[in-house]
Amino acid sequence: MQTGPQPADFADVRATNLAVVLRHVRNHAPCSRADIAAATGLNKATVSSLVADLIERRLLRETGLAEHRIGRPATMLVLDGQPYAAIGLAVSADQLTAVAVDLAGEQLLSWRRTFPALASSPGKAVSAIAALASRVAGRVSSQNRQVLGLTVGVPGLVDSDGTVRLAPNLGWRDVDLRADLVHALRDPKYDVAVDNDANLSAMAEHRYGAFVGTSDLVYLTGEVGIGAGVIVDGRLLRGGRGFSGEIGHVQIDPSGPRCPCGRTGCLEAMAGIPAIIRRVLPDAETDGPITDFAPEIDEVVRLARRGDPATVDSLAAVGRHLGHGVAILTNVINPDVVVLGGNFVPLAPWLLPAAEAELAARAIAPDAGGCRIAASTLGSGTAAVGGAARALATVDAGHLPPPPPH
Repeated sequence: MQTGPQPADFADVRATNLAVVLRHVRNHAPCSRADIAAATGLNKATVSSLVADLIERRLLRETGLAEHRIGRPATMLVLDGQPYAAIGLAVSADQLTAVAVDLAGEQLLSWRRTFPALASSPGKAVSAIAALASRVAGRVSSQNRQVLGLTVGVPGLVDSDGTVRLAPNLGWRDVDLRADLVHALRDPKYDVAVDNDANLSAMAEHRYGAFVGTSDLVYLTGEVGIGAGVIVDGRLLRGGRGFSGEIGHVQIDPSGPRCPCGRTGCLEAMAGIPAIIRRVLPDAETDGPITDFAPEIDEVVRLARRGDPATVDSLAAVGRHLGHGVAILTNVINPDVVVLGGNFVPLAPWLLPAAEAELAARAIAPDAGGCRIAASTLGSGTAAVGGAARALATVDAGHLPPPPPH
């Protein structure tokens, strides 16, 4: 019986090298075979073989010649991926968002469906999610594209098996969402995954956002709750059981209002979107709980633009609470940037000045450790985009689809 390290299987080495070449082209396209060899250290014959394989799989394609080079013109390579698509779907308190993205990051579709998740049972939610996912997969398949994977983002604690352990803002506990979706979708040929929405949003920012490639980045969701997706050294920080990033349930004020989690004075209870609406529009819930926040957010923005003193003061107070939360993150993990997403984006002009001042006052490191706070530029549906990005990341890691039929 052999013990100790074992030699890598040739197929594993080749899969790894295929992924290395694919990632290089994604980050540096257009580039030549010689460029890839020089950058990766692989010899030219190996690169030529790997590129031929990736072209056969329709993951790369050739695109003309580069004339402005020393020596002979070189054939340039770019991502192809036309036969493939990845699907992301995000669940929020008031809607479902679905996107499909090709290998190069082009968005093929973006759909939103009103869905009162707060007032629906997990069973109804599974049916609605599966129905939307099936429609998206059907549309993608009708374009002769192969679905690489489906990832569903949920605002809550999600374990490695895709079970939603706790989602206070949806009223879910121990919902085996992945297994239920696989059953509802009748065992699809593509992989189905479930992840925390903040994690997926951070992946979207890291891959496509204004701070693409930033090694240390945090994304704060701006939905009913506040979750943090954390990228450290270029990798998503999940923690021991996948439950990291719950900054919304860090206590900011012991005498503060009650949070949906049952505690008092959490950041979420002080600075979440429902808290903002209650501060600025105290009569908004007269007719019952709000299930669609867009009209109220629009009204808050209108009042702020008009310079309404109470509104501006309320948003500044919320900004200070957010800055307090960001300072905690800065003192613990020292991110380069904290990105505000969701409904925080339209409110950012009034939130950011107070948040930045509070961060500067509370961070231990000089100049807040270099951390800055910025609003996301990706628009709505960031978690869904991140869900698609997650499926594409598996391709980047070497789990390549087989060559499509000719």
